Amino acid sequence: MIEVIDAERCTACDICVSVCPTNVFDKTDGIPIIARQGDCQTCFLCELYCPEDALFVSPFADAPQAVDVAALKEATLLGSYRRAVGWVEESRHLRAADRSYRLFGH
Repeated sequence: MIEVIDAERCTACDICVSVCPTNVFDKTDGIPIIARQGDCQTCFLCELYCPEDALFVSPFADAPQAVDVAALKEATLLGSYRRAVGWVEESRHLRAADRSYRLFGH
């Protein structure tokens, strides 16, 4: 379940809003808000696509949890899913191909 958007890292690019298949986020004039946390299906797309590692999705939560952003930063958990699947700076050029496949099936 999506737990937090780190206001210090978020640049309000709204990529998380765009990629969320269950419409969990709402756009604002600044940082998006987690408007429908209970609709999160823990797909990790928001965390995967976030270029600033500003999101944390808890893989074990089936209900909202209290999250300490400072502890997440210290443990380098923000963006950890993206790093675990190899979406690091060196593979950035491959993301467009992935997006094309998801959208158009090729």
